[in-house]
Amino acid sequence: MKTENTSESLKKLVQERYSLIADQSYTQNATSCCGANCCTSNDLSIMAEDYKNLKGYVSDADLGLGCGLPTEFALIKEGDTVIDLGSGAGNDAFIARSIVGEKGKVIGVDFTEKMIDKAQSNANKLGFNNVEFRYGDIERMPVTANVADVIVSNCVLNLVPNKKQAFAEMFRVMKPGGHFSISDIVLYGALPEGLQKSAEMYAGCVAGTIQKDEYIALIREAGFINVTVQKERKITIPDDILSAYLNNTEMEKYKNGIFGIGSITVYGEKPGAGK
Repeated sequence: MKTENTSESLKKLVQERYSLIADQSYTQNATSCCGANCCTSNDLSIMAEDYKNLKGYVSDADLGLGCGLPTEFALIKEGDTVIDLGSGAGNDAFIARSIVGEKGKVIGVDFTEKMIDKAQSNANKLGFNNVEFRYGDIERMPVTANVADVIVSNCVLNLVPNKKQAFAEMFRVMKPGGHFSISDIVLYGALPEGLQKSAEMYAGCVAGTIQKDEYIALIREAGFINVTVQKERKITIPDDILSAYLNNTEMEKYKNGIFGIGSITVYGEKPGAGK
């Protein structure tokens, strides 16, 4: 019961934080690791990568919240049905739509109502009738089984308390022979408790993440095959953020690589037709 209550409280925290983020611009979000100006005065984006040169990019849908470019690696084809988990204002969904074309379909899932409203507004402005956004929890997706040819997600699953259930849901909604490409934050070594459990860090930065090996193992346990890391990079967090959570000894360990934070883009397939 305690674990369930903790999970629900964390979900509520993330919903509240991302409701605030939905009202902010790319510049405001990209210049703070939490996405709501809570962490740093440094004018830099810690997690995000640049989408601007990708086909289908829509600036109004880019809130600077990602940690990779999963659509670039997702092997999406014309006519595919794509599900974007944690679709936000629609950035990855619109890029996926530029690939699937008129014959395909893109479904965004997000559990922040303000994000759904913003994404749908962007879709309406663009006149896209084959992109829809559904309010729902990734642990209990509002999607029937065997729907997706491809699933993408960008820096979202680290915020999901029950990752095992989230990967099981991904497996359920994916067609046999389908695949995913997801970018996310993972840990190397044990993060100090102060950094790991900070509420603000949970809501948009690095807490809520798990070890890279554990992350990959959960994907395989869900039944996915041919699981590979498509891209990996270490994330450098500025000292003004670290100093709020780490003592001097912990700071030295971080700088010496005893523990750290990384972004990975992972690919996997559901066994079945076509594989």
